[in-house]
Amino acid sequence: MRLSRRTLLAAATATASLTSAPPTQAAHARRRTGFENLAASGYEQLQGQRVGIVTNPTGVTRDVHHIVDVMHTDSRVQLTAVFGPEHGFRGTAQAGGSEGRYDDPATGLPVYDTYLKSGRPLADIFTASGVDTVVFDIQDVGARFYTYIWTLYDCMEAAQLAGKRFVVLDRPNPVTGRAALGPVLHREFATFVGRQPISQAHGMTVAELARLFNGEFLTSPVTLDTVLMTGWRRSEFYDAWDLPWVPPSPNMPTPDTALVYSGTCLFEGTNLSEGRGTTRPFELLGAEGLDGRWAAAANELGLPGVHFREAYFAPTFSKFQGKTIGGVQIHVHDRPAYDPVRTGIGLLVTAKKVWSGFGWRADNWIDKLTGSTRVRTMIDAGASTDEVVAGWREELNAFRRIRRNYLLYR
Repeated sequence: MRLSRRTLLAAATATASLTSAPPTQAAHARRRTGFENLAASGYEQLQGQRVGIVTNPTGVTRDVHHIVDVMHTDSRVQLTAVFGPEHGFRGTAQAGGSEGRYDDPATGLPVYDTYLKSGRPLADIFTASGVDTVVFDIQDVGARFYTYIWTLYDCMEAAQLAGKRFVVLDRPNPVTGRAALGPVLHREFATFVGRQPISQAHGMTVAELARLFNGEFLTSPVTLDTVLMTGWRRSEFYDAWDLPWVPPSPNMPTPDTALVYSGTCLFEGTNLSEGRGTTRPFELLGAEGLDGRWAAAANELGLPGVHFREAYFAPTFSKFQGKTIGGVQIHVHDRPAYDPVRTGIGLLVTAKKVWSGFGWRADNWIDKLTGSTRVRTMIDAGASTDEVVAGWREELNAFRRIRRNYLLYR
């Protein structure tokens, strides 16, 4: 894995501000998101700027008012455009879809579609919008293949090409920021579910990722400012913040989904259902022909913090639509001990062991999700869970060393 170490360059290009300092012990008495700190300052960092914001339904205040609606009615900030990612700004589109270009009925603001746009075409959209500063505020879920962090990356790159300033408003990583876990993407497998070599569960906030992208991956760094949270600790799960959970996408209904997602999303690369079309996507997994043997085999692994229950369900859409299938439900009983990526590997290994019908998607999508051919080929060769996990240890340790340079919270 080749990663440049441009930490000093990143630090030089990031605009310093009071809100960009790591929270002090006294600050922990009051918890604020990046947007809350920005608003409390009277939008100081956006003064005199025509502002466009990249956001989706998760960009809300504690009383669930959307920040676009809040900023639109506040004379202290000049909001002139909105940029919608996958699923759209208001969230009307399913996976793999967006809302297109339209004028928002609630505010009259022009909404531009960023989904699957990058480089010069996206830079041209920023230029056409007439904004001076592009702001980003979207709730992430902590996994490399959740596409909003690559929307962040693409928008940073495009803002640099268009000569725009870029501001990231931080929100909690809902599954903590304790550690980076899992395999690191190999560049030849880069797609929209992984643009650059980071680990499968990155353990970072979007502001920290923005600094990492600026310092390690962008050819020319963007003028970057970050408005941090006050009071966030790396060990905290989402419920510690008493914030409303707005599903970032239709199949991410709860923080419990986010907790397992960085491991069980790997089943998108198989012929098993990953639980889409149920009320527990990514917690329910299964297929026709599977039965209680899978849960028994998974429990025998003794994976920390998790139990597996034999389960039967009928997806209303996606794989096995309308058919009753067998499988497992994941029950996490000790969140700090739980390792979602290791758990996902253990479930793949045991599914292949107990079910003769197990197969990978014909396009080897699993390689895009894991970032290389290693996981697929090792499991096909009969490797154990421990052996597969050991296979990425060296590259993960290298990423962890680089990651440390960009962490902003204790």
